[in-house]
Amino acid sequence: MPELPEVETVMRGLKPVLEGRRIAGVTLRRAGLRFPFPADFAERLTERRVTGLTRRAKYILASLDSGDVLLIHLGMTGRFTVFTGQHARNLGEFYFESGAGEAGQGPHDHVVLALEDGSRLVYTDPRRFGIMDLFPASEAPTHKLLGNIGVEPLGNEFNAAYLAQRFRGKAAPLKAALLDQHIIAGLGNIYVCEALFRAGLSPRRKARTLVKKKGHDPRLDQLVRHVRDVLAEAITAGGSTLQDFAHTDGTAGAFQQGFLVYDREGEPCLTCGAPIQRLVQSGRSTFYCRHCQT
Repeated sequence: MPELPEVETVMRGLKPVLEGRRIAGVTLRRAGLRFPFPADFAERLTERRVTGLTRRAKYILASLDSGDVLLIHLGMTGRFTVFTGQHARNLGEFYFESGAGEAGQGPHDHVVLALEDGSRLVYTDPRRFGIMDLFPASEAPTHKLLGNIGVEPLGNEFNAAYLAQRFRGKAAPLKAALLDQHIIAGLGNIYVCEALFRAGLSPRRKARTLVKKKGHDPRLDQLVRHVRDVLAEAITAGGSTLQDFAHTDGTAGAFQQGFLVYDREGEPCLTCGAPIQRLVQSGRSTFYCRHCQT
């Protein structure tokens, strides 16, 4: 599953392709992805101009001149390819399994957007776990996928005081609390493991132990700083390539080359030399150093 840095990378790659451009036509190869497409989906997109592109959590949001918003979630295997003449340019491949075919004719090409400049933007998704929805911008704050998600970890609302408020009385392990999308939007497994290691905090620690009767443990300030740093570094590196993710210029993400704990089970900790441990929390692998993280 792509995490915040990978989605941010794809969104930034789509900006020069879509922003300010008119969608001349829409072809749907099936009735939906994870969920059915909204009624009149193709018709409501056709002849509309994309006025802006943003990211919220792990969703890409395209604002249209009609007042609607196109929401996109890449799921497990979603990717975009831009076809211009005889050339194709990939915009973020996630666990890529098969080719996009001839300009949108591949077996897993489900949505084709024809743009006013003659190029085509093809959405390919072998496992069809992706999502596309279209709704009025006024409904965004209460949308079923957006209404209950937490603060952005790179935004000003994400700070130690906020975490102390949300962690107060919370018996869940710290890792699970950080992955709770109702608390923090877009944080994923890889980057939580890395941030907890940098902060010296055990993923097993109960979230409430970092909250005091008055105020909070200073380590929450360090945790916030490390979460921000890890995400910023990953975005700069173009995300993490574990299998086939690539960004707009076709190169792979590079952040995985600097993993300190993630996917390093049994390897020596780069700080103390003890073997990196792996445990399963809520069905996900957690990597940590039991000596450096308390």
